[in-house]
Amino acid sequence: MSRIRVPFASYLLAENPAILACHGVGSCVVVALYDGQIKLAAVAHIMLPGRSDGGKSLRSAQYSDQAIEAMMEELARRGSSRDRWVAKMAGGAQMFLFSSLLADESPGKRNVEAVTRKLNEEGIPLIGSDVGKNFGRTVEFHTDSGQMIIRTICEGTRVI
Repeated sequence: MSRIRVPFASYLLAENPAILACHGVGSCVVVALYDGQIKLAAVAHIMLPGRSDGGKSLRSAQYSDQAIEAMMEELARRGSSRDRWVAKMAGGAQMFLFSSLLADESPGKRNVEAVTRKLNEEGIPLIGSDVGKNFGRTVEFHTDSGQMIIRTICEGTRVI
């Protein structure tokens, strides 16, 4: 099974069998869109919730809305049917504590909220997540099973 690293602010698609892996996931969010019938997955390593000016970034996966839209377009181009898509998400940690920053304003929490909002707008069910807390993650998405495996130093391994 091939293992493919998804860089920061990027997304990649893979067909079965493959593992899409994201390392060093702190306040960033990893979101996977998956079509289990044809075993096709898109995984993005999203850095920011969205541009405040509403513009577009040259890096399509830097922002949550652009990343999800780009993945949806690519999945459809590859013959995947929207009614079969499900999503999983991991990350969105509060990595640093600042006295001037409330927990509700942390970049990780805003990233999670932005991804959740976009998935809801698009009608894509979020069927699993491992978000928040205060530690980093390594995230793998397995196209053969649709499993997202999250590894942490603090809490071990979790499968969603």
